[in-house]
Amino acid sequence: MHILITGGAGFVGSNLAVQFKTKYPQYTITCLDNLKRRGSELNLPRFREMGIQFIHADIRNPEDLATIEHFDCLIDASAEPSVLAGITSPVAQVVNNNLMGTVNCLELAKKHQAAFIFLSTSRVYPIQTLEQLNFTETETRFEWSDDQSIVGVSSKGVTEDFPLESSRSFYGATKLASELLIQEYHALANLKTIINRCGVITGPWQMGKVDQGVVVLWVARHFWKKSLKYIGYGGLGKQVRDMLHIQDLFELIDLQVHQPDTWNGKMFNVGGGRPISFSLKELTQLCEEVTGNQIEIDQEPITRPADLRIYLTDHSKITNFASWHPKITPLEIISDVFEWLQANEDQLKPILG
Repeated sequence: MHILITGGAGFVGSNLAVQFKTKYPQYTITCLDNLKRRGSELNLPRFREMGIQFIHADIRNPEDLATIEHFDCLIDASAEPSVLAGITSPVAQVVNNNLMGTVNCLELAKKHQAAFIFLSTSRVYPIQTLEQLNFTETETRFEWSDDQSIVGVSSKGVTEDFPLESSRSFYGATKLASELLIQEYHALANLKTIINRCGVITGPWQMGKVDQGVVVLWVARHFWKKSLKYIGYGGLGKQVRDMLHIQDLFELIDLQVHQPDTWNGKMFNVGGGRPISFSLKELTQLCEEVTGNQIEIDQEPITRPADLRIYLTDHSKITNFASWHPKITPLEIISDVFEWLQANEDQLKPILG
């Protein structure tokens, strides 16, 4: 089997590539990336060592994709991943990256009649609707209530039935628009497609920043004893996300790659769910426990545009469909990232330190 991964030198793409090559050494794994994100270049030695092919190209340029040879499955992990994209930067950039880039990937998959697996985002769900949900407040976090007037949500999280009307950020809009086009390619071009709406994915080799990769950012700041800030919702650090270790995601993608007919045309919410979730305050406690360090954390009470008080994934649909469920706990996730930082401290300090 030949698997092509776009965004292949990014966090998700590179980890999937390494995992596939480790489990299936006879497979041809090709990673395509423009190396725009700082730290992505650190994956190139990993690729060479493992026999993973690398193509330095940009999905926004169709001519970069024209000479790619036949492959069986395209995993589209390429994206401008920041929810602030288009808000703090030009809108055209996120549209070109996340929408036009997806069109070019779809055309490439169509050319080779390859299965197309799309890593979408929970950010397709509208911000205002999510922010209006009933919630309670505990000592360490905000929690959604089971008593809601809107369908598709409970204390367990958001299901695929959650309404899509209203605004969701430029980033979320480009991903939702990509989903709509994927459905058209499935129906009109007979393309085998799978859409995964992912929440917070994390683990080693993520180059975390304030606007994307918060778990690794939090561990790294504790590791190097640098300050942080609770931003928004009173500056209390009670906003909540679920998280998914990259290994758990790989196990799901592994199923999809090898069963394209079974998964064809389907869309799922993919995330850690309520049991594998954290507030920033709870994340701080975990980082202190694992690293042994306490750092200064400032408070900024004003909430930023496109932020969310709570997001949790209800993955019941995919669990019922494939018996897949996340296994790696928050403590194990933080410990895994910490051990990676320790093992690669000199290499990572200029980027994360």
